[in-house]
Amino acid sequence: MSDYDNPYAPAPGGQMSGTVTFGDKPVTAANAGPGAAAGDLISDTTTAGFTADVIQASRDVTVLVDFWAPWCGPCKQLTPVIEKVVREANGRVKLVKLNIDDHPAIPGQMGIQSIPAVVAFSAGKPVDGFMGALPESQIREFIDKVAGPPAKSSTEEQIEQILAQSREAFTAGDVETAARGFGAILQMDQGHVGAIAGMAGCMLAAGEFDRAEKLLNAIPMEERKDPEVASVFKRLEMAREVAELGDPVELEARLASNPADHEARLKFAKILNAQGYREAAADELFTIMRKDRKWEDEAARKTLLEFFEAWGPVDPATLSARRQLSSLLFS
Repeated sequence: MSDYDNPYAPAPGGQMSGTVTFGDKPVTAANAGPGAAAGDLISDTTTAGFTADVIQASRDVTVLVDFWAPWCGPCKQLTPVIEKVVREANGRVKLVKLNIDDHPAIPGQMGIQSIPAVVAFSAGKPVDGFMGALPESQIREFIDKVAGPPAKSSTEEQIEQILAQSREAFTAGDVETAARGFGAILQMDQGHVGAIAGMAGCMLAAGEFDRAEKLLNAIPMEERKDPEVASVFKRLEMAREVAELGDPVELEARLASNPADHEARLKFAKILNAQGYREAAADELFTIMRKDRKWEDEAARKTLLEFFEAWGPVDPATLSARRQLSSLLFS
């Protein structure tokens, strides 16, 4: 839910304001009373215990207060989801539940008019909140917003660093160093998709198509939409095709004798791409498009789009060729 829909969201540039009182006396650290055990991640509270369980506890950790009632259907939907997310947050937040039928004073003071309502407290004050039975993903986003994202472990930080260095090495043409880095990551995390895609790319560069394919097939289907993974799959597909295109020297000879031999030029472009000459490969396809854009149902343009998929959206060759393609198509 957006801040626009959220009656508990803080004003732009500020923190949510609010004071919970008992009678005419504001709750402060000085008059806070005893509460629930500090180590509980999920607990119930009462009017009398609210000070310690929420106000005082929120000075040490963000506390989510779930205002609910036994007759509330959406409350029953929210409970198992928010409890699951809170447990998985590993202590970044606590969840305190307040039955508004048994304890109406506090929700009345806070203006709670609809349930379920969840209000986050930090440093003794309400800072944000939401209403309704949100899905798990949005509850996670809310917790990240009010408590900060989870801290990365030293292993995760190490993996990120090695992954960045390995990708850099691969881009620079140092396949051996890149492969060592990707391999080190896979020893720490066998299912790391980025490292699997990187290692498969190294295998492709070494001409080990079958090993690359076997490694890629281990990637779950839902992960294959990732641009990096899709790029390696496309490169494998194109590499296998190139192996059947013929001798590049013969293709060059055909083009020398007949520059209008678009079939030979298309094959030659694919071979150039497989050899890593991306700009040259694109130039050959542009030559076809300038002479006969509609040839073989726009085969040259479609092949260039396949190159883009294999190169990735931010590769310099992709960016340059996209500009040329736009200029050609709209000239």
